[in-house]
This record gives sequence, C-alpha cells and structure tokens, in this order.
Amino acid sequence: MKIKLLSVLCLLNLFMGYSQQKNYDKEIEQLLSKMTIEEKIGQMNQLNFNGMSDNLVQQIKNGEVGSLLNIINPKEVNELQKVALENSRLGIPLIIGRDVIHGFKTIFPIPLGQAASFDPQTVEDGAHVSAAEARELGVNWTFAPMLDISRDARWGRIAESLGEDPYLAGQLGAAMVKGFQGKNLSDPTSIAACVKHFIGYGAAEGGRDYNSTNIPPHLLHNVYLVPFKKAIDTGAATLMTSFNDNDGIPASGNEYLLKDVLRKDWKFDGFVVSDWASMTEMLAHGFAKDAKEVAKISANAGLDMEMVSGAYSQHLKALVESGEVSIADVDNSVRNILRVKFRMGLFENPYVDTNKASVLYSAEHLQAAKEAAIKSAILLKNDNILPLKENIKIAVIGPLADAPHDQMGTWVFDGDKNHTVTPLKALQTTYSNINYVYEPALTFSRDKSTANFDKAKQAAASADVAVVFLGEEAILSGEAHSLSNINLIGVQSELLKAVKSVGKPVVLVIMAGRPLTIERDLPYADAVLYNFHPGTMGGPAILDLLFGKANPSGKLPATFVREVGQIPMYYNHFNTGRPAPENVMTLDQIPTEAGQTSLGNTSFYLDSGKDPLYPFGYGLSYSTFDYSNLVLSASSIPMGGELTAKVTVKNTSNVDGTEVVQLYTRDLVGSIVRPVRELKGFQRVDLKAGESKTVEFKLTTDDLAFFGRDLVKKAEAGDFDLWIGSSSKDGLKAKFSIL
Repeated sequence: MKIKLLSVLCLLNLFMGYSQQKNYDKEIEQLLSKMTIEEKIGQMNQLNFNGMSDNLVQQIKNGEVGSLLNIINPKEVNELQKVALENSRLGIPLIIGRDVIHGFKTIFPIPLGQAASFDPQTVEDGAHVSAAEARELGVNWTFAPMLDISRDARWGRIAESLGEDPYLAGQLGAAMVKGFQGKNLSDPTSIAACVKHFIGYGAAEGGRDYNSTNIPPHLLHNVYLVPFKKAIDTGAATLMTSFNDNDGIPASGNEYLLKDVLRKDWKFDGFVVSDWASMTEMLAHGFAKDAKEVAKISANAGLDMEMVSGAYSQHLKALVESGEVSIADVDNSVRNILRVKFRMGLFENPYVDTNKASVLYSAEHLQAAKEAAIKSAILLKNDNILPLKENIKIAVIGPLADAPHDQMGTWVFDGDKNHTVTPLKALQTTYSNINYVYEPALTFSRDKSTANFDKAKQAAASADVAVVFLGEEAILSGEAHSLSNINLIGVQSELLKAVKSVGKPVVLVIMAGRPLTIERDLPYADAVLYNFHPGTMGGPAILDLLFGKANPSGKLPATFVREVGQIPMYYNHFNTGRPAPENVMTLDQIPTEAGQTSLGNTSFYLDSGKDPLYPFGYGLSYSTFDYSNLVLSASSIPMGGELTAKVTVKNTSNVDGTEVVQLYTRDLVGSIVRPVRELKGFQRVDLKAGESKTVEFKLTTDDLAFFGRDLVKKAEAGDFDLWIGSSSKDGLKAKFSIL
C-alpha cells in the first residue's frame, strides 16, 4: 500500500511539473499559422500604459500590442483584456507588467536586505505575498529577481541585488522565482518572474549606472552567469537584457548570450524582453546607425519583445521582407511569447476577479514582512549594550526614526507610506510602555544643518541610552543613483559624535540601500544594528531586535569596505602571486627613508591595509556559538562522488538564537586560477541556550565544477580546503581531494 501511494505521488508530481512546463506546441502552431506579419510583430511590442485612449484600444484590436506596462486599475485591465480577447482577430490576451521588486503594497526589505537573511524560505514567502497582492490589481508579470552580481557599493542598484556571491544569489533568486510563480503560472496568486539583467550590469565601471563592463569569458561563466542559470533551471518564465555593453557588445544585441548560451546551452523556452528602451540605446552606444538597424540587430540576436522603444513595430516588417531578418526568427520569438501566455492561463482567463476579498496589507502579509525585516537585520557591533531593558528611558534621535517613505527603500511604486510602521510609530503603538524622548535633529539624511544638535544632546542627556537612526533616503539608491562617496551623507556622522559626547551609551541603527563606509562612525556607537531599507514593518522589527524580543541573525551579503578606495573588494577574490600576510606594514609604520622593498612587496593598501571593515557572511547575535568536531566522510572522493561534512555547533550563551552556518571551499590548483574561498552551502540553525546540534552538508564533485581553461564546466582532480564557520573569514578547516 505504501509503495502504491508513493507511486501515485510521484506520478502526480510529474504531471504537475509537466502541466507547468507544457509546451503547448499544437495550440501555438495553430495560432501562429493564422497570424499576419503585423500580428506577429504586435506580440513582440510592449507599450507603456499612459491612460485609456481610443488609439490604444484600436492598437489592441489590430493585434499590435503584446504587453502593457504599468496599468494597475483592475477595471481598466479587464476592459483592455476584453478588447484583446473579443475584439481582436485572433483573441490573444495581454501580459500586464509592473515592477514588483520587494513588495507590491506590503513592502518587504529591499532584495539586498532579504539576501542578508540567508533564508530561501523567507525570500520565497515575500515574493508570494507580492505576487498575490499584485494579481489583485491585475498585474501578472514582474521584472524581478535582479540577479546581477554586485561587487561595488557605489552602484545604486546594489540595493536590488542579492549581493556579491553567485551561490547565494542563485539560491535566493531561485526562491524568489518560486515565490512569484508558485507551483503553476496559471494560479490566480502567481505572476511570471523576469530574471534580470542579462548580463553583467552589476559590474558597471566605477559603479556608474549604465556604464560599460569588461567581463572576460571565464569570469562571465564562473560568476556572473551562475545565478541566472539557477533561476532558469528553476523555471523562470522570462528574462530581461541589460543596458550595458560588455566588451563592446550591448546586451540587447548579443547573439552569443541570447542564442548560444540561453537557448542552445540552457534550453530556455520562455521569452526575452529588452529593458526600457535598451534596444534603441544601441544608437547612443554607437552599435547601430538608426532604429531600423537596431531592430535588425536585436531580432537576429534573439531578443523576443521590445520594451517601449518601437523599433520592431516600425521596422521589422520591412526587414523581413528584405530578407535582413528571417521570418523563422520572428516566428520563434512569437512562439516564446505565446508559450508563456498559454502557461500563464491567460487564454482561459486573463481577467481580474474584482469580487475577491482583498489581501492588500493583510495581517498575514504584514507579519511576513516583519519577520523578513527581523531576519534581514545585521548586528555589526555590540559592546554589551543590546538588548535594551524595557524599564529604561531612551532618546530617539535622527532623521530615519520616523521616515515612512524612505524606510520602504528604492523602486517602490505602489507602497503607501501611510501604512509604514516606523520605529517612532512602533513606540507609540506596540511599544507604548517604553519611556522615550524624540528629537530628529535632522529633517532628512542630506540635511546639513546643525541647528538642532543641542536639542539632540539634551535629549540624550535626559535618557539612559540614545538610539540614533541614521542612513540614506530611499532616493539615494536604486537605478541611476550611484554615489562616489558612500559615507553617511550630510552631517549625520557629526550628529552621532555630538550625541556620543554627552557620555550616555549610544546605539546606532542604520537604514540604507547599500553597504556604507562607516568605519569612522564606529568609535561613537556602542552597538550598531544595520538594516538595508526594511520595508513597511521595519519599525516594529527593529524594536523587537533592540529590546530582545527577537535575536539578530542576519549576515552580510556583501563586503563592507573601510573606505571607498578599496572598491572593488569581495571575499571570493584570487590569491595573486604575492598575497598579503596576516600583518602588513601600514602607512604610519613606514620608517623615514625606508628602502623600496622594505614593505614586503605583497598585495595590499598602505593606508587601509588588506582587509575589509566587515567580511561577507559576517553578523553577530545576542547568542554566542562554538564550532567543533569538523569531520569529513572521506579524505578523498572519486570523480562523480559525494562528500559529507559534519560539524557540531553549540549555543554557548543563555539566549536562544539562530546561527547561519556557512560552508566554503578552495580548489588549490586549477586549470585557471581559483578563488581563495567559495560559498558552497549555508543553513540557518536554531539553537536554544546551551543546545548543540550536528550540522551536515553534502558536496558532490558537480558542486565543485567550474569553467576551466577550455571553457567547459567540469570538476578537476586535485586538493581542496574546506571551512565551516560563521563568515567567510573564519571557520574550522579540513582538507580533501578529488581523485
């Protein structure tokens, strides 16, 4: 009976997987055979919705529109879908796109913050909440997750990323795809995901948005493509090209990426959309002379749908007629688009159920957002000041203590700041028992006025502890918001110093869209709790952490540099031929008239040393954890074999906590140079006070494969180091070999 039940379950799982990935070949070919060239090009055309108009209705009737952006009125969505289904010749529904990046109405921490949770389930849950809320208003397609590997905090869009590590970004990106798309794209609470930006956008030179990149093939395949491959394998429905050129070829015209890698190697059968006008931006790049050539380049490269810029609708028909673009390539693009529309169930029902009970800002959604904000917070410093006791008086100071708009973070189109619960608002509601005095001192993060500093000092003097809320406004990160200086902006550092001068303990709470250079601020804070913009429920989440109702467990998804001149600095770097020793001679230690070779001739900065301020994977807790008894199942494994690594982790404190246990490896010798460490696994482990658990990881040789000298992905025989610990800079160490 048990065997029969398992067989039925296996068949059911196979059927469910097949139903989601069904190709709909027969339906697609029947529809395609009826389409005129104009109707085919119409499917490849995406317009931005600028309000209902007779012209738009006529375009939809004519079959000239495949997708609309930025329409969030269910009544209007239904009207236009009805036109598409009932009044156009072939009845092909529209895909309705909208940027739903880290929440729709209920706003979750920015993606970089979610990455700090090291928790795929939290990321999946957040995406599912976002999808359910977006579908309520008619949106069925989002342009997320952003899987650009980000190694430069000057780049504003690091906020949208999942950090600097390809393994972490891949695991969390896949979770986000699952959350958006659910078990079936046709589910009424699912929306299609669009992984972006393909490829290399996060490597923009100098951290300047839209800038060129120069990523060589091995780095491209071993780092930048890794999370995209994971998301595609997970079933991501669509993909977006990036703005940048890499090595002189703009992404929206890169045939190698779109045809060879994406279609041939990865077998992707969804569709590819350009970023906003990124096709016609090839004119500014100097890659095409006019819009007609733009259409030719992108169509021949395999770009299926054009976002807003109109080169396809204006020129593609003539290009097909002249033979400069193959009708076969056009047909393939239309097949890809129709396949996704069929999988989304739009042909059966594209309409919004306006009678369904609203889930916007539901209690369950708000609780999920709060839990995500708690798990995303990183405790960077704690000189025995946190958690705070509830019977003390606190001074609440700073411009981010009550900034409901900025707390939501970048790229929020639909969140309402009136629903944001700030730390100050939480003190007035759920934490109304706390005695506090409030003095913002600054009206916003860029404020340069010191006029209210004395008020801030008086507030601190009247309290037992000062909690200073500093950081960035939402507008200072995100697209087109790059910075060359990533210190706390304005006079915020001076405010912190002024508060500290009173002599009371100081807790610094930061809300920001990127890793800031805060080394200069650390001496003036007894504790530092770092929050990448935490979203709607950031206030109560932060107070739960400050007062010990929750225990910090977040870990850094990106390296924190000491100063901006260290950028790029990331944990999984190459060793170089002259790696720096543990202790290096810094600027102030150099004797006068020193010999030219007296510094050791190794790779480091004379002024800022060799190490970052905080490494990838770092994060403190109110608990303390001890690692012991690292044991490998074997000292060597054959090619194709599997290794088990076990370690004992003990909570050595009297506080229940969660530790993110991290596994790293190093391939000591390869056909190309290998990184000094690579994240290969992580687990969130809950441990009660005094409790020990054995944590187990499994590694196969496939997990250790990389694109070597011949650009073929495979593992190579040789020796490896392995670490299990609490960050990329520590851990118990073992060795093994692949035979």
